[in-house]
Amino acid sequence: QVQLVESGGGSVQAGGSLRLSCAASGYTNIIYRLGWFRQAPGKEREGVAAIRFGGGSTFYADSVKGRFTISQDNAKNTLYLQMNSLKPEDTAMYYCAARVYSGTSYPLGRNEYDYWGQGTQVTVSS
Repeated sequence: QVQLVESGGGSVQAGGSLRLSCAASGYTNIIYRLGWFRQAPGKEREGVAAIRFGGGSTFYADSVKGRFTISQDNAKNTLYLQMNSLKPEDTAMYYCAARVYSGTSYPLGRNEYDYWGQGTQVTVSS
C-alpha cells in the first residue's frame, strides 16, 4: 500500500503562482513514477506532469509546458508541482498519483496509475 496526501491548493488570481505538495508514505520502495493529474467539473481527469520516482525523466502536458514544474525531494518522499502564470482554465481539483513497479509508454495516462491522493482544489480567477 502507498498513501498519498496532497496540500497547497487555494485560490489565486490569473498570473499568480501556487506550489502543490504530495507526501508519499507506506511502501514507497515500490513506486516507479509519480504524477499530477487534474479534473475540472464536467471534464475527464487529465495528466498534467509526471516524474520518475527518485529522479529522472519528466513529462508535461502541452497545456502546462513552460509554466508548471514537477520536482521531488527524495529525502522527504515528497512530490511538488510549481505552478506559475496560472490561468482560469487551470482551475480544477489536482490529484497526486503513483505508479508502482514498472514504467509505461503513456506516463500521463490516468489508467496507468495505481494509487491516488484525495486531491487539493486550485481555483484561478480572472
